Amino acid sequence: MQQIQPRSHRSPRRSLAALTAAVALATAAALLPVGGSVSATPAPERRLPPVGMEYVALGDSWTADVVILNRDGVPDTTHAPIDCAQSHRNYPKLLADALSVGEFRDASCGSATTDDFYEPQTGLPLGGTNPPQFDRLSPTTDLVTVGIGGNDAGVASAGLDCLGVVPVDNPVTDSGAGLPFGGCKAKYTAEGYDEIGRAIRASTKKLVRAFRTIHEIAPGARILAIDYINVVPDHGCYPTVPASDEDMAWISQKFRQLNRMVKRAARRGGAEFVNTYRRTPEGVDLCGDPNVRWAEVYGPSANDPAMGVPAHPNAAGARGQAAAILDHLRTSDPDIFD
Repeated sequence: MQQIQPRSHRSPRRSLAALTAAVALATAAALLPVGGSVSATPAPERRLPPVGMEYVALGDSWTADVVILNRDGVPDTTHAPIDCAQSHRNYPKLLADALSVGEFRDASCGSATTDDFYEPQTGLPLGGTNPPQFDRLSPTTDLVTVGIGGNDAGVASAGLDCLGVVPVDNPVTDSGAGLPFGGCKAKYTAEGYDEIGRAIRASTKKLVRAFRTIHEIAPGARILAIDYINVVPDHGCYPTVPASDEDMAWISQKFRQLNRMVKRAARRGGAEFVNTYRRTPEGVDLCGDPNVRWAEVYGPSANDPAMGVPAHPNAAGARGQAAAILDHLRTSDPDIFD
């Protein structure tokens, strides 16, 4: 397989969902100015082989469907180290099974950013290292799903900062202290400056370069850009979601902005955008009933008993993501289901 050589220097590993610097590629795209535009690359017409396809999944924790323990036991180590926390039933694995693929590699890992597509992901909770996700690609890859961007833009960590010990704006300070005192909106919009909104916009070119690099490594692959399912409500529901309505409305809007960025980057990078957000049914968000909701705030899940990583999709969410992607494929390429 073609590999992307690591850069000669790597900054210290960032914490979960921390903002990272843009990936510097040895291509002409890397010479674009920060404020410059990125021209759109049309997604080529691709058709998947009906049997025996080679499928590679790339992405972050919402792709890995991060778990600590479920009915399958500890996380899957078939494709990545145990501390990537890959579920045995995440959406890539469900999709691979539904498509009866011939060869499958799942590179997804908790806390991943686009940097980890090119370089080894170190600093995982148990000291493991996930090889560069692009290492799993090959010139014969037929299908690539990509679920990334939330950690590049810092949306996930900002969401955790919305949680507080009381369901109202912090009575102690109006500076936006963050977890465990809430106030994420105040923290990230101080003096009228929307830190997360700007980070989302800056992440566009990172995703565009990632999609274009996938085309270079796997020129025959069909690339699906997967957005984030609609599980972050625009209101709190204490104690299930211990946050103020104002904070939840703000972080919900940031997730919608993040999804628009993924769509824009897919168009410019020559990938197909899969709108899982629009395909998410009502009532399955974080405020939903325990046996219905597609994501958990605290970790424990009654929707397939499991202990997951807080503020992430559960097993039902993974099934919903897989169903949305299969719906997209049935609409655009029904022949593969004959």
